[in-house]
Amino acid sequence: MDEKDILKQAKARVKKKKGFYGHLSSFIAVGFFFLALNLASFFNGDKELWFFYPMLPWSIGLLIHYFFIFGLPGSRALSEKWEEEELAKEMARLRRMRQGRLEAPAPQEEGLDLKDLEREKEMPKQTRPNWEDEDLV
Repeated sequence: MDEKDILKQAKARVKKKKGFYGHLSSFIAVGFFFLALNLASFFNGDKELWFFYPMLPWSIGLLIHYFFIFGLPGSRALSEKWEEEELAKEMARLRRMRQGRLEAPAPQEEGLDLKDLEREKEMPKQTRPNWEDEDLV
């Protein structure tokens, strides 16, 4: 992935977050307006609190918007990393289908294999990960 793609994805992500914060600020402003309107009518003889009735469905929509932007708290579902992993799995499945062999994907192990470590060991110190040669077994 080159810098243009990273910049494009970052801009799209920031635009989505900005949209959510705009949605949240509108929700808060209209909520205060409804509360003020309800309190004004409350002190003029209408003894019913109704301001939360229009705010309840909107708060559900705001909550759903939050989940789509930031994911479910404490869960990987709907997070950006989960989406990237699912996209990679689906692309791999479609590539296998195009090649005419539809089989289960091979399980991926965490970490690097020995060839990757050797390749990283040969890299200049400025570009390789933060480890020293004596850290390797």
